[in-house]
Amino acid sequence: MKCAVIAFYLALPFSLPVTAATMEKPAAHTQGTPTGKPSGKLNPGEYWWAPVVSPTGPVVILVSIPEQVVHVYRNGVLVGRSSVSIGAKGHSTPAGVFTILEKRQRHYSKTYNNAPMPNMQRLTWDGIAMHSGNLPGYPASHGCVRMPFDFSKLLFGITDKGGTVVIGNDVAKQPHFAAKPGILLAPKDFTEEMLRPLANNEYEWRPERSKEGPITILVSAADRAVYVYRNGNPIGRAAVEISGNDPVGGHVFTMLEGEGPNRSILAPFRAARNWMTVASDSPENASSFDELTQRIRTSPDFATKVYDLIGPGTTLIVTDEPAASRRPTTDMTIMATN
Repeated sequence: MKCAVIAFYLALPFSLPVTAATMEKPAAHTQGTPTGKPSGKLNPGEYWWAPVVSPTGPVVILVSIPEQVVHVYRNGVLVGRSSVSIGAKGHSTPAGVFTILEKRQRHYSKTYNNAPMPNMQRLTWDGIAMHSGNLPGYPASHGCVRMPFDFSKLLFGITDKGGTVVIGNDVAKQPHFAAKPGILLAPKDFTEEMLRPLANNEYEWRPERSKEGPITILVSAADRAVYVYRNGNPIGRAAVEISGNDPVGGHVFTMLEGEGPNRSILAPFRAARNWMTVASDSPENASSFDELTQRIRTSPDFATKVYDLIGPGTTLIVTDEPAASRRPTTDMTIMATN
């Protein structure tokens, strides 16, 4: 009986209540066709949606450029997927790891003749977003990720500002979704003082610089440092030691709900957290969160301060690349570069 109930819910075309802020479907946009298939090929406009299988937890969105498909995970469980249309030639959709910077159910493009973009979720301030649009079966956007109207509305209803979005160039197995190797962080307000080398166990902690918003942590093997950002602003950093001579590689993790049975390796007297591997530059040889933290050491006092601040949905990036891009930017965007 339990299996029959779950199967029934998986087949339901879930929808959101209509609010005053909801846009009507523009005539040229694809309505969307619900399908009962959580796997296999999707035709243009088809989607699968079953949030009941994981009702709560942080949402991670994975977009495959070659497959033109988006997968949606909540608390590490697949709850939806859809066909999409990505950037056409000359307007390619950038690959990388992004945070959702802004959400608007009613939005019109300031660049393309006031074009309607319902259920817009902004990934960069220079024009890359996810939103409803026309899905002709091939790349046709100006760099955005177009979704069926129905699906864009459903997805909008479960995401939060600061959520993690991975756009990958490679066909890869889930959840080890391969973004191109070479991770470049371009936070705002990155001063020369913040790039000063740190001595062993030295750290800086200034949470008052940004009192709320999503938290992103970056561990750079090149810098021998860990950086903590809240709402795109650097609020802390510390020296790290990395054991062994092998590269750490490029990895992206997101924190799930709940705690593990063991103690945290980095923060003494704290329970281990649950982390999902979202992206890896080499899925075949990807390291788990526990394997990587076995190689990393930092100030226990700093690690405990960070531990007590973070929660489900926190994004962690580990990379061999330097952290800083010195060009000014207002994006909190972690971009993958070739």
